[in-house]
Amino acid sequence: MWNKDKNKTDLQRFSGKTSLIAVGAELQGNLRFQGAVQVDGKVKGNLLASEGLVRVSVQGQVEGEIRAPHIVIDGEVIGDVHASAHLELGARARVRGNLYYGLMEMAMGAQIEGRLCHLQDAPRPLELPESLNPVE
Repeated sequence: MWNKDKNKTDLQRFSGKTSLIAVGAELQGNLRFQGAVQVDGKVKGNLLASEGLVRVSVQGQVEGEIRAPHIVIDGEVIGDVHASAHLELGARARVRGNLYYGLMEMAMGAQIEGRLCHLQDAPRPLELPESLNPVE
């Protein structure tokens, strides 16, 4: 959001693997996929991606859980959101549920009714710099 030149988690990265739920369309049931899905309509069910991106546009609404490495929300989500890598909340995002994220960006105006839960990496052992390691 801040740096316009950054490598975006954009739908273009998933050319040939992108699904669209158009404005006025309603999907009832769970959707499992690899690649990307953009929700401009309504989903009543869970969106589950082992790899890829979920984008909920300003007009989009999801009633269910979202699980994907990269998630961008500008619309409404009623349910928990699990973004293992990156979660981006736009200024018009409205989320009623808990957010689980690796990294998160949030624009002023985004609304959340739920908990923010940072996903921590596995604990790493402390390592001394080479200059401090004992010499044998």
